[in-house]
Amino acid sequence: MFSFSFKNRIAFNYIVSGSILIAIVFLFIYNIVKFSVNKHVNEEIQEELLKHLDDVSTDSNDTYLIQVDQWRAREHNSISVNPVFVQFYDNNKEVIDKSPNLKNSNLKLFNDSNNIFIDTKLNDIPLRQIQTAIINKGEVVGYLVVAMSLEDFEIVLILKNILLITFPLILILLFLIARFFAGRSIKPVRTIIDTSSQITKDNLQTRIPLPQNKDELYVLSKNINDLLNRIENAIDREKQFTSDASHELRTPLAVIKGTMEVLIRKPRNQQEYEEKIQFCISEVNRLNHMVDQLLLLARFENQKQNVKQETIYLNALILDNLTRFSEKTENKKIKIVADFTEDFYVQSDNYLVSIIFSNLISNAIKYSNDNGKIELKLEKTLTDIIFTIADNGVGISEQDLNKIFNSFYRSDVTNHPDIKGTGLGLSIVKRLCDLLKIKISVESKINEKTKFTLIFSLAKLK
Repeated sequence: MFSFSFKNRIAFNYIVSGSILIAIVFLFIYNIVKFSVNKHVNEEIQEELLKHLDDVSTDSNDTYLIQVDQWRAREHNSISVNPVFVQFYDNNKEVIDKSPNLKNSNLKLFNDSNNIFIDTKLNDIPLRQIQTAIINKGEVVGYLVVAMSLEDFEIVLILKNILLITFPLILILLFLIARFFAGRSIKPVRTIIDTSSQITKDNLQTRIPLPQNKDELYVLSKNINDLLNRIENAIDREKQFTSDASHELRTPLAVIKGTMEVLIRKPRNQQEYEEKIQFCISEVNRLNHMVDQLLLLARFENQKQNVKQETIYLNALILDNLTRFSEKTENKKIKIVADFTEDFYVQSDNYLVSIIFSNLISNAIKYSNDNGKIELKLEKTLTDIIFTIADNGVGISEQDLNKIFNSFYRSDVTNHPDIKGTGLGLSIVKRLCDLLKIKISVESKINEKTKFTLIFSLAKLK
């Protein structure tokens, strides 16, 4: 099936609308001219009719006479643009007199057509005539017929032919002009097509040039560029994530393999076997924990999690998570200070918010020094509920603050080899905060404090 190009479709639609408008204008002009010419001819004929009626008089016997000398004198002395034909009939419809320009021809007298304009012909010449009865004392004593050539109507016919000829020519010309400008208008679209055809999985750096005019095509190009930026960032993150994940998973597997190889090189006593097996079990546990976190992070990265909306009692949720880590806090003799001045409720997903609190509390305990202190606080402003958790542990350097939410990133690992972790906890926290539209921020100083802040919008409050 044949189909127009986009450029030709634009031009065609423009021509369809333009042709309707031009046709309306042409019809309006034609009818105005036709009406004006008709009116002019009818008025002249009517004027001649009234003028020649004045040339009619009656005698003492109530028969009408024509003031022939006076009529003919006026006929010969008057100047007319169009010839006027005049003819008188008696009551028997016999010709009494007529204008000299009729010569041997006669105007036709119609029955029952008094004071009505009639288009007829005289020797194949188009005429318009009107006839009226001459009445004296209530009786018809004769007829007067006045006709005029319709030469003025030639301009109407000429105009009609001109309009009929020029109409298709104008449409063709308009189509070519519209096609030209349509081609220029969609030039940015062609640029988008050419540029997008160059973009592949191995070439995501190419971007569409933005048009100078900030119109709809500019917005389209900008949105496509933004989409490409997001795709490129997502692919880069995926590549980095895959690389980091394979490295992090390979490490504990290599450690387990090395330990097993050392263990079987020579016979060992029971205590050595138990120590090595226990070490391998701890590495497997760490590997399991890492896999669980990777699966959880992948689940949220794909945004396939159905977020629930339920009422969450933040005070209780925080205290429940603190209870889960009570053994660790007791082992490190960490003091927990919870400052909840009132009850706080939000509308969100209880499970996901619990994961956020769990990771933040776990991190605070992990990076706190022995005999340290962790402060948790909930407060309300006019627009938000704010949760803060602060510890006085090892801290985070300023250059690492903008990296801690990246997957597998751990700050200052070499100086703190005793602190174990996968580097996925804060990545999960950041992803869940984005998913739940919770604002998260962090501030820290080395060996002084680290403070995380969560802001829940009051729009989510019940």
